[in-house]
Amino acid sequence: MGSWRDGLSNNNKSRVIVDESIEEMEPHELLMGRLVRDEDHTQLERTGFACHTDLHSKVCLTNNPTRINNTNLEFYISTNNDSQQNNFSPILIHPYARQEDKITLRDVTPLQIIFQPNKTLLPLCQFIHNVPVLIFSTGGFTGNLFHEFDETIIPLFITSYHFQTRVRFLITDHKTWWVQKYNRILSGLSRFNVVNPAEDGSVHCFNGGVIGLKFHNILSLNNTDIPGGYSMSDFRSFLRQTYNLKVNNVSELSGKKPMVMLISRQTSRRFMNEGEMVEMMKEVGFEVMTTTPQRMSNLDKFSSVVNLCSVIIGAHGAGLTNEVFLANGAVVVQVVPFGLDWPSTYFFGKPAAEMELQYLEYKIEAKESSLWDKYGENHPVIRDPESIFAQGYFASRAIYIDEQNLKINLTRFRDTMIQVKKLIEEKRGSW
Repeated sequence: MGSWRDGLSNNNKSRVIVDESIEEMEPHELLMGRLVRDEDHTQLERTGFACHTDLHSKVCLTNNPTRINNTNLEFYISTNNDSQQNNFSPILIHPYARQEDKITLRDVTPLQIIFQPNKTLLPLCQFIHNVPVLIFSTGGFTGNLFHEFDETIIPLFITSYHFQTRVRFLITDHKTWWVQKYNRILSGLSRFNVVNPAEDGSVHCFNGGVIGLKFHNILSLNNTDIPGGYSMSDFRSFLRQTYNLKVNNVSELSGKKPMVMLISRQTSRRFMNEGEMVEMMKEVGFEVMTTTPQRMSNLDKFSSVVNLCSVIIGAHGAGLTNEVFLANGAVVVQVVPFGLDWPSTYFFGKPAAEMELQYLEYKIEAKESSLWDKYGENHPVIRDPESIFAQGYFASRAIYIDEQNLKINLTRFRDTMIQVKKLIEEKRGSW
């Protein structure tokens, strides 16, 4: 096996050594090995390198010394002359969790993995790290809370948590605002500063590396396929610790009227009679707080506000991702716009159950949708939504997601809120 020290520069002026002395830990070979199974695990043990590919994600990892040239995003794996790795051709990988999303991958810069037995051809180390590197991109679908958690934050937890912060992140397509937004989470998963190759331009050397993030399912963790067997409950515990959230169970909020957070959308899927909805919920016996997407951008503050709520209500959309910050036993009410039954259930409904939350859907009727007034009851948009979805994602999105607003039937919705009240009473008692 080669060593990153073989590539040290002899020019002391250009050589910078970063030696992270850390307490005794499991060998990084064992930590790496937990990321792959079966044939992939066997290959990692035999060759020091393996790639796991499934429907959604592709993750490559190595136990061998590595170095990355930040200027051109070439990732070198040092091999011996007789190493089986020398039979591997260079590999191009997009370090993003959703490999099947070819449109989004256009915004993810690929990284090339090169196997190099000739030490003289390796770029000279300028920074040396005694920990593995985990490389991922923030160039995918960002700027949307749902996609940020679904495709980066949760996959990052899945891939890195078992390293117990003894791993350094290198983020390609680096977005400073994104790193600032999720600084607490990044700091909770790695004790080291993030490497930004766009600003750095140096050659960094590590004792191993992981490229890409594992993806299990929408806002979900499969504890049978994760190092340490961590679950969504463990992820939410991590969030509570990371953001210093005080409430673990909704029963701890007893003694006062339960707080409802109503997500107030400003554009599509907007509640056209929001004021009347608020007054009705107050009459049922709730305190009501309305919040806009703009307020959600500062998670350091907003997560604590969500954590104090017993109920979160919103039309299908990214704002409902904040359910991750609710206390166990809290209630999520998703207002399902016309034609959006499937994504509503699978994006937020099923994940809520894994989060130990109570979940209700309020499915609007066609007359509660602005599409009814625009197209009329005999138009295919109303009578045959499947024919619109058959035209493809962009055609259906333009109508049911981007064009639709909601006027809620207050009588029907009152029944839903009475049901919510009963669920909360069962968890925290009467108020």
